[in-house]
Amino acid sequence: MSLFAQIYRRAGRRFAPWKNGGGETAEILCVPESAGFDAFDWRISTAKVAQSGPFSSFPGVQRNLTVIEGGPMVLGFPDGTARELGAQDAPFAFSGAVACDCALLGSELLDLNVMVRAPYRAEVFRGAPESRSASGVTALVFALSDLPEIGLERHDVAVLQEGAEIAALAPHAAQLISIEISAG
Repeated sequence: MSLFAQIYRRAGRRFAPWKNGGGETAEILCVPESAGFDAFDWRISTAKVAQSGPFSSFPGVQRNLTVIEGGPMVLGFPDGTARELGAQDAPFAFSGAVACDCALLGSELLDLNVMVRAPYRAEVFRGAPESRSASGVTALVFALSDLPEIGLERHDVAVLQEGAEIAALAPHAAQLISIEISAG
C-alpha cells in the first residue's frame, strides 16, 4: 500500500493576491474544491508576507499559522495581546474573526496557513510523533525540507492514505496536519 493518497507539489502552485490585497497566497488544497474564501470547509495555503499590515478577516474560521521561512513577525490583537512567530516556533492557532495585525521584525517570510470552519477542527504539529495513524481523520504532511525517504520535496504536501502510519519526522523536516469533524 502506498503511504500517500495524493501529493500536491510545490512546483504546481501559483500565488495570487490576499483577500484584503495586502500580500500573496498560494492555495494548496481547498475543500470543497474551488470553494473560494467565503465558502470553504477547510483550506491549506502558503502566504508571502513582505510588509507589515493587517491580515484578512475570516469570520467563523479557526486559523493555524506557522512561519516556515524568514521572519520573524509579531501578530497583534485588539485585546493588546501579541505573539512573536519565527521559523523555529510552534504553529499558532487563533480566530479568523478577530482583527490581526502583522509587524515584520526581519526579512520577508513565508507562512503555512491551515484554516477550518466548524464542524471541522485542525491540529498542526512540528514533526510527526512516532506511529501517528491517519485513521478517522484527514492527515497531511507538509515537507519543510526535502524528504527523499518518503518521496517529498521541500514544501510538498501529501495526504496520507486512510489507516496509513507515518514514522517519526523531525520538527525541522516536516509538519503533520490533522483535520477532523469535531465530536461536539
